[in-house]
Amino acid sequence: MFVDEVTVKISAGKGGDGCTSFRREKYIEMGGPNGGNGGSGASVIFVTDPGLKTLIDLKMMKHIKGDKGVNGKGSERNGANADDVIVKIPMGTTITDLTTNTVLADLTKNNEKFVVCQGGRGGRGNKAFATHENPAPRLSELGAPGEERIIKCELKVLADVGLVGMPSVGKSTLISMISNCNPKIAAYHFTTLSPNLGVIKLKNGSSFVMADLPGVIEGASEGVGLGHKFLRHAMRTKVIAHVIDMGASEGRNPIDDYEKIESELKAYDESLANKPQIIIANKMDLDEAEDNLKKFKEKYPDLEIYPISAMFELGLEELINRLGELVSSLDEVVLYDEDALKESHVLYKFDDSKPFTVTKEKGVWVLKGKEIETLFAMTRFDEDESVERFGRKLRGMGVEEELEKMGAKRGDEVVINDYMFIFKD
Repeated sequence: MFVDEVTVKISAGKGGDGCTSFRREKYIEMGGPNGGNGGSGASVIFVTDPGLKTLIDLKMMKHIKGDKGVNGKGSERNGANADDVIVKIPMGTTITDLTTNTVLADLTKNNEKFVVCQGGRGGRGNKAFATHENPAPRLSELGAPGEERIIKCELKVLADVGLVGMPSVGKSTLISMISNCNPKIAAYHFTTLSPNLGVIKLKNGSSFVMADLPGVIEGASEGVGLGHKFLRHAMRTKVIAHVIDMGASEGRNPIDDYEKIESELKAYDESLANKPQIIIANKMDLDEAEDNLKKFKEKYPDLEIYPISAMFELGLEELINRLGELVSSLDEVVLYDEDALKESHVLYKFDDSKPFTVTKEKGVWVLKGKEIETLFAMTRFDEDESVERFGRKLRGMGVEEELEKMGAKRGDEVVINDYMFIFKD
């Protein structure tokens, strides 16, 4: 089963909790703190595998979760890091964060890796908090939560040449004749339900990849028929090769067919219509083909046209040689700016904005923000020193000052996540 689009939830593992512990040995006074740190939670990493051609394995997962890091223990024993979750995907997969609608990565290389969600760091044990002023701290941290995302993965096949055309114009027959591909061929529309890739080898030793893409019909750019699949997979191709039934074997008009396809290309993405293209005038063995070809050339005198008969293998060598020349002269297609993709998923970067926001909802002050929510999640509220540290951190961030500026009074209710505090001195 061919699957080229999947939505999945990703949850990286929480960090292990730090430990509050003290050395206790007979005859040894003032043993001091010895709580170890927690281990890091598992990250979820996508890795491309050239052997995969579909996203069906990912579709079966639905929700991918990373394991929690191991908690720290006494005697300065740090917890182990959780093993990362490795998910294999086909080359040509684009990953988009559905919450922000941001493209995170476009993975086109062999064994290319991308950290979709970073595991949470381990909480520090009380040994890490020991200072000269406080040599025996009674506090430690809980592990930080792992990143969570709902992502969409789209497979856009890697091919140099994309065969486009109305259903049953002979695309599958053509690719079967000139490559190692053996697609299903039958005398009905939409025989091709998924892209078929074939490698075409030239006499000079070079080669290129051709994709027989699902047939397009009017409205394809809006998702009618199989066109949305066809149009997505055409994005990576260097050359668009229009296959036209010049013999009009099913009563269609070759000129109308070409114009409909061009219209759908432009409606979906202007860059598709601007790709280098050639016209493959197929079924030239039929009676009306020569007259139709003459009319087509009169209508479009500037188009590069190659008359062939895929069924009888006529004109194929000239066609593939020309396609080979075009492919070798063009640069690889880059769909997304690499620097922009890197910036979209930088884990740590300078940010001069406030680490929180304050709003008032139904008479309650609500604090939000990644930094303040992470601090809350890592605080042990059953330890007095941890609670005091939490209060100091909030004041250091300017939370108290911001609440007062917005009109909060002592005794007002303040919410972080699902936890409610009372605003007081």
